[in-house]
Amino acid sequence: MIEIKVPTVGESISEVTLLKWTKKDGDYVERDEVIAELESEKATFEVNAEQAGVLKTGAQEGDSLKIGDLLARIDETAARPAAPAAIESPAPVKAGTKEEAPANTAAPVTAVPNDLKATPVAAAIIADKKVDPKTVTPTGPMGRILKEDVLAALSAPGKKGFAGTELYSRNVRVEKMSNLRKTISRRLVEARNTTAMLTTFNEADMTSIMGIRAKYKDKFKEIHGVGLGFMSFFAKACAVALSEWPSVNASIEGDQLTYHDYADISIAVSTPRGLTVPVMRNVESMSMADVERKVVELAGRARDSKLTTEELTGGTFTITNGGVFGSLMSTPIINIPQSAILGMHKIQDRAMVINGQVQVRPMMYIALSYDHRIIDGRESVSFLVRVKELLENPEQLLIGKDPVKTLLEL
Repeated sequence: MIEIKVPTVGESISEVTLLKWTKKDGDYVERDEVIAELESEKATFEVNAEQAGVLKTGAQEGDSLKIGDLLARIDETAARPAAPAAIESPAPVKAGTKEEAPANTAAPVTAVPNDLKATPVAAAIIADKKVDPKTVTPTGPMGRILKEDVLAALSAPGKKGFAGTELYSRNVRVEKMSNLRKTISRRLVEARNTTAMLTTFNEADMTSIMGIRAKYKDKFKEIHGVGLGFMSFFAKACAVALSEWPSVNASIEGDQLTYHDYADISIAVSTPRGLTVPVMRNVESMSMADVERKVVELAGRARDSKLTTEELTGGTFTITNGGVFGSLMSTPIINIPQSAILGMHKIQDRAMVINGQVQVRPMMYIALSYDHRIIDGRESVSFLVRVKELLENPEQLLIGKDPVKTLLEL
């Protein structure tokens, strides 16, 4: 019998949570086959079978386990199960004959989903009155919708309990906080308590970037195999601005300031289990296509819980995009030990005065939260103004300067 113990996943990590078993107790597993998923305070990782055999689980999903605790056993002496017999195909129907339909089979309801759990009368009313089944609170056995449930929904339009609850419910649910959520909570409070955090705002006219995307997005995707989004413009603009304002790219370590001569930019990604912040390394050396590909890769790995500890540590600056959820303005919290974070927001048409004329422009509020212990007001505002300038004049991203001023040597 082989014992599988919780592996070491990082120097500072002493506890993990068993998210789920990918194989059940008593299943025969092959060597190196994934049997479970564990979650640490930084990432999710898989546990593989060390030998082929029958799995004997030693913990329940949701359990908190210490590093080195027994997770499972594998009986490598167990016989491998025989391969299942081939299923015999049904005999073909002879020409000129009709295949008999099963007895007592009703035709499926076409006006409502075939998998709708409702009594025939309730399903008929839903189809006739064009009722959205999601607005009906089922009260029948096993979540089945009854006639009375549909009539109640019709008599009380706009009234709907939370999913799985009746009207005027006072139900309360208690769930254990995951390690990831504990870590997010601890780090946010730590950022508030240990930094002199302040936020400065500005707004960027996105006309030029939106024009570039409209003109080149098809060609860009054809050549590079990835869409041209906004993150590449913001990441490259921040990389240029960070090189010009190094304190925004610095961090405090004890009584010393550490400056970074590179831009390792973290991007905040929302996942079903919570917020993760994977890192793009050396953004200053990446092309626009490189950035877009990396964003897609990291976001996908974050949502699939496949990020490694290395991919989640070591950033020097963070970008978060609340605009994808509709946020018009916010004050993002610093991702310590970094000294600053940039918040992107929703692009919204607004009336702007351009050369004395009122014009409608696609505008985005941008916010920079920064640690005032490291970054002074002049540096923070100048950094954000520089980002705004680069976004409104994206051709400057090529050489980091105004082409006309460069030509005139100004």
